[in-house]
Amino acid sequence: MKASLLLALVCVAVLAAGARADAPEEPEALVKKVQEYAQKATAMAKSAFSMVQESEVAQQARRWLAENADLAKQRLAWLKEQLAELWKRAPPA
Repeated sequence: MKASLLLALVCVAVLAAGARADAPEEPEALVKKVQEYAQKATAMAKSAFSMVQESEVAQQARRWLAENADLAKQRLAWLKEQLAELWKRAPPA
């Protein structure tokens, strides 16, 4: 996350320098361009943060599944046995 934020800030600085070079005599236009670039950089940072969070959630889910797969198999086997017993006990219709 820190790297993404740093990248976003670098992008804003580069874009601001470019905006300044485009309009050295118009401060209002420069401010407006910098604000636009800052908004774009913020959106990029939020997007990167969202991807990192999604990646972490996916890793946690994979880890949980790996750790609990055997337990789930055992419980399914037990449930299958229980259903087989109930099926045997059920009176014929």
